[in-house]
Amino acid sequence: MTTPLPLLYAQHLARDRRRSAHTVRAYAATAVRLLAFLQSHWGGPIARDALAKITPADLRAFLAHRRTEGLSNASAARELSAVRGFLKFACGDGAELPRLRGPRVKKGIPRPISPQEAVALAETVSEEAREPWIAARDWAVLLLLYGAGLRIGEAVGLTAAVLPLGETLSVTGKRNKTRLVPLLPQVRAAIDAYAEACPYALSRDAPLFRGARGGQLSSGIIRKSVQGARAMLGLSERTTPHALRHSFATHLLGRGADLRSLQELLGHASLSSTQIYTAVDAAHLLDVYRNAHPRA
Repeated sequence: MTTPLPLLYAQHLARDRRRSAHTVRAYAATAVRLLAFLQSHWGGPIARDALAKITPADLRAFLAHRRTEGLSNASAARELSAVRGFLKFACGDGAELPRLRGPRVKKGIPRPISPQEAVALAETVSEEAREPWIAARDWAVLLLLYGAGLRIGEAVGLTAAVLPLGETLSVTGKRNKTRLVPLLPQVRAAIDAYAEACPYALSRDAPLFRGARGGQLSSGIIRKSVQGARAMLGLSERTTPHALRHSFATHLLGRGADLRSLQELLGHASLSSTQIYTAVDAAHLLDVYRNAHPRA
């Protein structure tokens, strides 16, 4: 039985490109959507070699079809990027692929929250937990995001092999890139308190953070808890677990951290990803100026 092309593409992304599970799912889903559209658009089954004949008009028609499903500019740009990757895989590196300019996406800047709001958010999530050990778990996870700048996926993906904790933590991020991040004493204490309270055995190869039934903690659980807490505190809808990572970066930059060091701490592949925080810091300075200067 022939393996479907989107599945081959997913295997290539995971094995050869070392993309995250989320990216693999999203890009493979785009490949499925493109093939389904072309089958209808061209009026017949789509063979692999036929993809080399795709034109800019075909891609425009596909994006227009996706627009009718409510795609934003940013989502359409991501969809086009996924399509290009799939066509390059399907047709080979030497193939002449159609050129199509993606929709213009206005670059936003991350929205950090204040240190007081970050702590209040973590405290509220912890206080709303139904069991003491879950409260300790949520407090430890959120402190990792704000105190060490981890992505939520990196935090819930930690194994108990990190115990006992030292002054640094080895984190595996996007594309399996490993980095060392310093751990504040408060973060170490929170993780140690959770490990002591956790009712499940924390063997070295098992997940560090557990769900209520003992499996690996889902990042969706933390997102849902943060959503409830921000409503109670009256915080913006942009106050998400990832906003804590933004806050970590912004507050370090505001205290004099250089971009290269910040890039290493955040695990960014390129410095351009980190440079966005200079805009955040400038925006914060303008807010302070406008609120404090009598002539502003």
